Amino acid sequence: MSDENGTQDTPAGSPGPRPEPLRFFGTTWVDHDNGYRLRRAGVATGSLAAAAVSCLVLRFAYQGLQIADVGDFVTVLVVAMFAVCGALAFRNTWESFSKRPDPDRQASLRGLLAIGFVGSLLAYFLRAFTEAPGETLHREEYEKARRRHEHRTTRRTGDPSRKRRRP
Repeated sequence: MSDENGTQDTPAGSPGPRPEPLRFFGTTWVDHDNGYRLRRAGVATGSLAAAAVSCLVLRFAYQGLQIADVGDFVTVLVVAMFAVCGALAFRNTWESFSKRPDPDRQASLRGLLAIGFVGSLLAYFLRAFTEAPGETLHREEYEKARRRHEHRTTRRTGDPSRKRRRP
């Protein structure tokens, strides 16, 4: 893979760069074939179902706090933590669909994004309505790699030494 954009490099003489596969979609996003629409519907349904189950689990955790009688302050802190982390995870996931995230920043946010996993699931759900999550970013990189490949492989015609000079 190319370090710059993730598009797979190809050996010399090959037909061109290969598209990078997307999670759940493989390379069907290139031509929207082989069940692309069905996969998008599956991703949307699956991410919404996972978010619903996750909210149910969070509800059980909230009820556990109530049963433990930890107090209103702790309960408010826990609810606020999940709300803020969910919003940040949604925003981070949504932005990663249009530009490559910084690996160092991702590593530092790993714990926060794990707490806000419901936000990431909802971002996947909403994005699947318009495209495969991350398709725009991968398509731009793939088209750019194809243009670079075509530019590198085009041949000049004729002998440059015999070129007619303009007066």
